[in-house]
Amino acid sequence: MSLKKFLTSRAFLISLLLAIVILAASLALTMNRIKSYTHHGIAYNVPDLSGLTLDEAGAKAEETFLKIEVMDSIYNKNAAPGTIVDQNPKWNKRVKEGRVIFVTMNSMEPEKVKVPKLTDISFRQAQVLLENSGLLIDSIIYQPSEYNDLVLSVQQDSTEIEEGDRLLRGSSVRLVVGQSKGNMETMLPQLVGMFIDDAKAKITDARLNLGAVLYDKSITTQDDSLNARVWKQMPDADLVRKVYLGSSVDIWLTVDDEKLINNEIQQ
Repeated sequence: MSLKKFLTSRAFLISLLLAIVILAASLALTMNRIKSYTHHGIAYNVPDLSGLTLDEAGAKAEETFLKIEVMDSIYNKNAAPGTIVDQNPKWNKRVKEGRVIFVTMNSMEPEKVKVPKLTDISFRQAQVLLENSGLLIDSIIYQPSEYNDLVLSVQQDSTEIEEGDRLLRGSSVRLVVGQSKGNMETMLPQLVGMFIDDAKAKITDARLNLGAVLYDKSITTQDDSLNARVWKQMPDADLVRKVYLGSSVDIWLTVDDEKLINNEIQQ
């Protein structure tokens, strides 16, 4: 039989069709096994682990075939010690089985930091060093001195703080700063519209102190207080340009957009 007749024969065509069917079945079976092995298409929602201990989070993650690994620890005074304060991936994200969730734990004890050398340098230098150390400026007191704007001493709760002392990260200190004659006033910053943290920073930068913080009736929850903005200040920056160094600035806070808009229009 010639090759041409063989290729067009019924026996060859049946054999070819059978080979194609077997190959297709083999491929389908192989792909199915691969999908089963890799859990192709199966994903799980990442659970919300915030506020849980490591053991509680591990048990919850196992329910969705996920794993937990501690990535970092911080100290957050608003969270319970030894609980999770952050996670990656975030909750409700869809991930494959076996994915590791990296968590940040809240330390059992507040972290302490060393106080840098803050005296005999300018206020601005001391401010930068404090920020880099994780400390805050609670207030500023000015004393007559031949050395203007020089930090004379550092205090916390009326106790003098020395270089090398250890304080809780995030705690505040009072700076006693020298003031020579002829350098008594500073520009009063405009704070209206600012969030409280931004207003505090602006007040400190101007060598002033935060006075009373007053919340209106629109603020009823913790989230409200975090999202509140300044709608009034005293002294009023629209009426007073300069104030004495170390003066206090009172602020009023609200989440009432109408009150903020009306105040902006009046300005």
